[in-house]
Amino acid sequence: MRRVSPFLIHFLIITFAVSTFLPLASTAQTPARPRDDSYDIAELKPPASEMRGAIERYTTDRASLTRSYPVSISPVRLAKFKDFYTEWLKSLQRMPFDSLSQDDRVDYLLFKNHLDHERRQLEIQAKQLSEIEPLLPFAKSVTDLEEARRRMEPIDAAKTAALLTALKKQIDDKRKAVEAGLRSDNQRGNTEANSDERIEPIKAKKTAANRAVAVITNLKASLRNWYTFYDGYDPVFTWWVGEPYKAMDQSLTSYSAFLSEKVVGIKPADSAGSAAAARGTPLQGGGQGGQRPTGVTPRAGDTSDIVGDPIGRDALMSELESEMIPYTPEELIAIGEKDMAWCEAEMKKAARELGYGDDWHKALEHVKTDYMEPGKQPELIRELALEAIKFVDDRDLVTVPQLARDTWRMEMMTPERQLVSPFFLGGEVILVSFPTNGMAHEQKMMSMRGNNKHFARATVFHELIPGHHLQGFMTARYRPYRGLFSTPFWGEGWALYWELLMWDMKFAKSPENRIGMLFWRMHRGARIIFSLSFHLEKMTPQECIDLLVKRVGHEVDNATAEVRRSFDGSYGPLYQVAYLLGGIQLYSLHHDLVDSGKMTNRAFHDSILKENRIPIEMVRAILTKQKLTRDFKTTWRFAQ
Repeated sequence: MRRVSPFLIHFLIITFAVSTFLPLASTAQTPARPRDDSYDIAELKPPASEMRGAIERYTTDRASLTRSYPVSISPVRLAKFKDFYTEWLKSLQRMPFDSLSQDDRVDYLLFKNHLDHERRQLEIQAKQLSEIEPLLPFAKSVTDLEEARRRMEPIDAAKTAALLTALKKQIDDKRKAVEAGLRSDNQRGNTEANSDERIEPIKAKKTAANRAVAVITNLKASLRNWYTFYDGYDPVFTWWVGEPYKAMDQSLTSYSAFLSEKVVGIKPADSAGSAAAARGTPLQGGGQGGQRPTGVTPRAGDTSDIVGDPIGRDALMSELESEMIPYTPEELIAIGEKDMAWCEAEMKKAARELGYGDDWHKALEHVKTDYMEPGKQPELIRELALEAIKFVDDRDLVTVPQLARDTWRMEMMTPERQLVSPFFLGGEVILVSFPTNGMAHEQKMMSMRGNNKHFARATVFHELIPGHHLQGFMTARYRPYRGLFSTPFWGEGWALYWELLMWDMKFAKSPENRIGMLFWRMHRGARIIFSLSFHLEKMTPQECIDLLVKRVGHEVDNATAEVRRSFDGSYGPLYQVAYLLGGIQLYSLHHDLVDSGKMTNRAFHDSILKENRIPIEMVRAILTKQKLTRDFKTTWRFAQ
């Protein structure tokens, strides 16, 4: 009998182990789909594109320019970017549009739309800066110092020390002027103000002061970068400038804290009254809804930190044009109202089935009491994730690659994060919002009620599969260069669209399930109403909170966190409206192409995922092979 070599035995054992246990490991999280999901090498080849190279070059060039001119409020930076966008638009105009393929025509129009929008944003940003210039007359001098350093110009330390000393006095005088304006507003005695006849009172608006605090934070960072470049390396500089720099930095800190507390109305972060520091880069040309001071930690029941910065109707119209949405803000608010009315009618139907008559608020209270006990929420989330994947598999709705099934993960959200995001967040990682032992009893109950079983069932698939996780998985692999044109109407609209489609497909099995889905849909309709109304200066943050509590049925703390999140500067002014409106766009397109029999569900959804995060108007143009012209303007009235 021939002897088998030890090497061969070892090989056979490893082969058996891999073939036996690797499939078990790969399916431990989500079941394998009963079809071949192997890679097609031909499909992996990027599609031919004449525009991709130009877009990638532009993206790289813009990043270089941004790094070279990092001070966002600098007039020099604004001028450089204006020239940059203008030159790219000229280059684009020289391209032979009529000879381009359909995909390249789409990329051309996306690129042109992006450049036009960026140029308009510069104008809006310049206007924003001019509105707060009376509060910050020293801003240009600070940015000039940093930009001169970046140009490597020689520095005269003695003159610079004198300049910083003069700027400190200017800051202190400006604070006194604002204080005098506050005394005048409060009709108090102005004896102190009259003690120095050179000081003219300044009446600062709350939103303008909030914007100014964000700019001061940017100025302090620029000044610190400038100072540390020389300090210690140039002994003469340190000898002259050390103390004037510290004095000016302290004046900026004090002025910022004063504006934040006395004008904006934000309480100090601690008993020492530390200065408010704004998150992110201020003044994004209308692309941000305000800046939330990170020096102030949100507190349950406290709304003083919710300020925001209404951008006005003109800026909203600019944003809508960029998103290829041919509606006015007022028309979109009407769409939100109409959808909320539909939801309310459906809520009453579910309430009747539960024995509550037309009192859907009582039915909603019943649903909120059906929550998981502490420690069991992750188990529920996993079950709901697997249920949603099976749902789309069984109906052949969309391709879910095995790697996408295997790579989603779960983490628990911190109590601090829950004060801004009281519900689940997701993508490759789903962040689970649920109370921790350190929360007060009222906050624990609000969190459990707001993340009950039926609310969760309507959000897990939104965050994972077929929602954000599948979406992110595919966009990382198909036409990633289009990330430049990313829009929440596609990003959030895709996940919300599945809520609309799965409602039609009877994903909700019980009245409680339907109420869970309807709650979130009403929430998205309310977002359209309150976010646009806020930016039109027709609603205050408190009125936005009241809308969510009274008309949607939110817990007070959860409603407060939602409004805080909407206006803290983390999101653009149209971000919150994009959920439902983007969903309606895709839903309308599904009706035109799938309900009509022109495409299958799977082909429709796979095609959308492979076009990346672009305005849905352009997805429509691709799928319908719409004839496009160089001067294309959107006219698609998708909400009928």
